[in-house]
Amino acid sequence: MEFLGPNYLIGNQTGLALYEIIKDLPIIDAHNHADVKAIWENLNFADIWQAEAATDHYVWECLRKRGVPEELLTGNRSSEDKWLAFAQVFDELAGNPTYEWIHLDLKRVLGIDELICAENAKLIWDKAKAALARPELRQQQMLQGMKVEVMCSTDDPIDSLEYHKKLAEAGCPVRVLPTFRPDKAMNIFKPDWKDYITKFEACVGSTFASVGDLVAALQDRHDYFAECGCVASDHGVEVPFAFDVEEEDADEIFQKAYAGHELEEDEIVLFMSFLLNEVAEMDAEKGWVFQLHIGAVRDVRDSLFDSIGADTGGDISDHMTEIVTPLRDLLNRFDDRLNVVLYNLNPIHTGTLAQLTRAFGAKVNLGLAWWLNDSPIGMKRQLEYVGSVDVLMNMAGMVSDSRKVPSYGSRHEMFRRVLADVVGEMVERGQMPLHLAERLVRSLAYDRPKQLFGL
Repeated sequence: MEFLGPNYLIGNQTGLALYEIIKDLPIIDAHNHADVKAIWENLNFADIWQAEAATDHYVWECLRKRGVPEELLTGNRSSEDKWLAFAQVFDELAGNPTYEWIHLDLKRVLGIDELICAENAKLIWDKAKAALARPELRQQQMLQGMKVEVMCSTDDPIDSLEYHKKLAEAGCPVRVLPTFRPDKAMNIFKPDWKDYITKFEACVGSTFASVGDLVAALQDRHDYFAECGCVASDHGVEVPFAFDVEEEDADEIFQKAYAGHELEEDEIVLFMSFLLNEVAEMDAEKGWVFQLHIGAVRDVRDSLFDSIGADTGGDISDHMTEIVTPLRDLLNRFDDRLNVVLYNLNPIHTGTLAQLTRAFGAKVNLGLAWWLNDSPIGMKRQLEYVGSVDVLMNMAGMVSDSRKVPSYGSRHEMFRRVLADVVGEMVERGQMPLHLAERLVRSLAYDRPKQLFGL
């Protein structure tokens, strides 16, 4: 089979026909890490390294595995030096989805068909530099060319959202909406929590004398996000602690941490549970979607975190992550009145979450395979299992989770091809009629996320 050819990831004729139906549909991307300021500025990327690897810790991790030194990843060397080092080892990444994503970006966005390798490094560098300079490959136009209709960035409650507003006022061809991500307010165990609270107080112009004041400030910012078009909150949690907790208990813990005293583990769990439930209540009142990204164990490699910092490739998942017990209270409290999407990082949790979403009906649903799980094999296995336990039609649709503009199209293409392959195989095995397969793939590729997020 030709590399990235017409049959890429699709092993049956029905799947190929289904892909034709969905391949050109617009993209609804309800979770990503877009640089909204850069999209507003609408400049061309300076070079292929800046477009493809300067912000992508997927790439950094893979290149570290092949011995590329840190100075040629996150250091001060030139973009061209970094690209040449990248190309020296890139063909050794074959089999990892990063190899496919980046080649898809080159092929689909830049029109470059050469394989990335040492021999082609300079050729691709020059071709990409020329292509990226074209007016139609400025960031807004690049998104428009990939048919991105709506994208939801990830934003802290104290963010000004000035560039979201500017894009909306300027009539940007792509709707760029904020997402309310209050992790820093909730993560009371972090050493910099009090510093963040001080910034939050400055943002709203008041001092927090109690946890009720913090909740009121979150409500104020939640309302502001709604005015700016927000339709969802998002929460990155290792364990989804959401037990029912009284405000007076949460306030006692807040006062202790605010005064600089160390907390016990059970106090951390209670405080985080309280705030998570409070934001869920805000979401329910507005009809927002409440998204939980579950299972990321952050910064496990000390030397990497100490020298470079967070979000640089030191995060993993743990198969022992507890899900049902910490999440059960919240799902029952908001039963049938809050749209919930659950994303799992570790594929081993697919079974638990699929069964949980099945038990809680139409408003609690599974997000598509996320982060280290959003490879072709991760997506395929998830779709196959969910189809046998829960209802595929209720899944939330693909999200790119991407930090770089050129990959939006390739991430969604990869998902749509896997979806077509899985559903096409079900048709060919006699598990569903073709007309329902056609409706299903269209729904998961476009209609379902648009409806779920009210877009």
